[in-house]
Amino acid sequence: MKTLCLTFMILLTLASTALSQAGNIDSLKREILSIKADVESIHLNLETSKSKFQRGIFIATLGYTITIAGGLMLGRENDDLGQVLLVTGGVTGVIGTYMLVDAFKYLGRTRRKAPR
Repeated sequence: MKTLCLTFMILLTLASTALSQAGNIDSLKREILSIKADVESIHLNLETSKSKFQRGIFIATLGYTITIAGGLMLGRENDDLGQVLLVTGGVTGVIGTYMLVDAFKYLGRTRRKAPR
């Protein structure tokens, strides 16, 4: 009878240990899935930021190149065209610069808020 009672106690201890380990494994799986979702979100935000950044670089470079060409035309026979190119290139360059700065907002979205 004592052996049976002792065996039952050992089995009960082993069963409770196995159940607590199963809970830890479930918790670990949930944490891994959460980290995986965070990493996928970071990759998506970085890809979006990259494409917007590259577009902004192209437009800003194009705008400032037009501005330089317009500046070189000033004071010559195409003075009116030079003035138009200065304004157009300046506006295009500012828009491209805004697009560059705007691309960084996606990088800020990769940070998680700290738990309180």
